[in-house]
Amino acid sequence: AAIGAQNAFVLRQGLRREHVGAMVLFCAGVDALLMGAGVFGMAALIAGQPALARAIALGGALFLAYYGVRALHRASGSSSLRSAQGAGLTRSQALLQLAGFTFLNPHVYLDTVLLVGSIGAQQSGAAKSVFVGGAASGSVLWFTALAYGARWLAPWFARPRAWQLLDGLIGLTMLYLAIGYRLGG
Repeated sequence: AAIGAQNAFVLRQGLRREHVGAMVLFCAGVDALLMGAGVFGMAALIAGQPALARAIALGGALFLAYYGVRALHRASGSSSLRSAQGAGLTRSQALLQLAGFTFLNPHVYLDTVLLVGSIGAQQSGAAKSVFVGGAASGSVLWFTALAYGARWLAPWFARPRAWQLLDGLIGLTMLYLAIGYRLGG
């Protein structure tokens, strides 16, 4: 699993222990909705529109490049969990930012709607619903492990170098994906 902007935000919120349950519910719920939309027809609709697929890829490339550069900029600084804690976000602010990282990131559509959706669309009848349920369960497990498991990483992230490494890895991953989308789109 590539740690993109959404996952990085969930990890940061988990490290800060802010609104963790709300983060998990939002991400897993959106994944389930998008997977279901893909399985029940949206993947075929998008795949049948090459210009739309290229626009999504280009938008995804720009989005990921922007956040990749931001993460690399953060990596050049020296923050730690203590200095990153500062003033926290309200639940509404956190969910609004998470919604931006989720819905403005075409990567989420490519993964959930197109990739998972096109695989699930090959099923027939009730098997489609079972497929969505299984895929959504995987999403619940992933976001729960990411958000709640972050607290075990907190001692490591008390060191500025750990944040620099995480932000550097996130930045490079997002730029790699952005280049891949642009070349593939």
